[in-house]
Amino acid sequence: MDTWTDQVWHNTTQAQEDDPNNDKTVYPFPQPVFKPTTGTNEVPEVPQESFLKQKEKNYGRFPDAKFTRGELKNVPHAWDVLEEVPTSVDWRNMNGKNYLSWNKNQHIPQYCGSCWAQGTTSAIADRFNILNNLSTATPVALDAQVVVNCLEGGSCDGGNPAIVYEYAHDVGLQDSSCMQYIAYNLQGRTCEPIDICRDCMSPPPRNGESGIENCWAVTNTQYYVSDYYYVTGADQMKAELALNGPISCGIHATDNFEWNYDGGIYSENIGVRQYLLNHEISVVGYGVSETGEEYWIGRNSWGTYWGDYGFFYMAMHENNLGITTQCVAGIPTYDKPSANPASLFTQ
Repeated sequence: MDTWTDQVWHNTTQAQEDDPNNDKTVYPFPQPVFKPTTGTNEVPEVPQESFLKQKEKNYGRFPDAKFTRGELKNVPHAWDVLEEVPTSVDWRNMNGKNYLSWNKNQHIPQYCGSCWAQGTTSAIADRFNILNNLSTATPVALDAQVVVNCLEGGSCDGGNPAIVYEYAHDVGLQDSSCMQYIAYNLQGRTCEPIDICRDCMSPPPRNGESGIENCWAVTNTQYYVSDYYYVTGADQMKAELALNGPISCGIHATDNFEWNYDGGIYSENIGVRQYLLNHEISVVGYGVSETGEEYWIGRNSWGTYWGDYGFFYMAMHENNLGITTQCVAGIPTYDKPSANPASLFTQ
């Protein structure tokens, strides 16, 4: 979770990407047919092999990230509530307060395709900071390693960010103090209570030990969402950001975006109509430049030495790597949601 280095690039070697610990999970995780999103309701099916042969690599997000049982909505959508939205919203500075949890790096200490877990837990954590108005001793931050350990959406091999919201509703997320982020899939066993939240005592593990010999499972505060739903298009995104806070979104991450972005409003024409949503980020606001260009304020999970200290600015309406195509959001609550009647689920 590198949040302190100043513009120092950490390269991931091919050996790290090919580490067998991150090429398999303890038990098979279902791999869906990849469906590149066109921005309409028509989603053409593309076999997984075809997707993997595309020029752009998969950064860790399943391109078609959907809820397994549809949306769950108990209260009206933000875009049905707000008649007007502010010209700009930035949750890093709302009336002088920064409501964001800290920035993270999914590839420290080694390569891990966990963007699906990072973008979602960051956005949900930010919403808890908004909910409690920063009244906790430190800002809320939520544990991505736990959802990787328990395969709640995926693993270091990639995953579906929408499932994290379902997990947050059904089981609850954990505070970041529960599990050190190690950027590895769980090895040798399926997820147990000690892999969700634990405490340890000395001595430190010896070479060859698992590291949990002197550890035990503990209980901690659970962080839930009462609702989870899709957010699509600029108008819905603006309303949702203004009323409820950060959201997580898929983008078509390209090599140019990864290696060459270092500030300013990013725009890239990828030359095709289809977006391959291969990477999950969070959107924490929006604004308008001095020249009148509207943009999104995005937060990445590649460390603070990437981009503008971990953030980026993306063109809002075109050549924006599909950032408005498929976003998800949830309403935070400290109370475990009760079982909801099927009528509240929408497709």
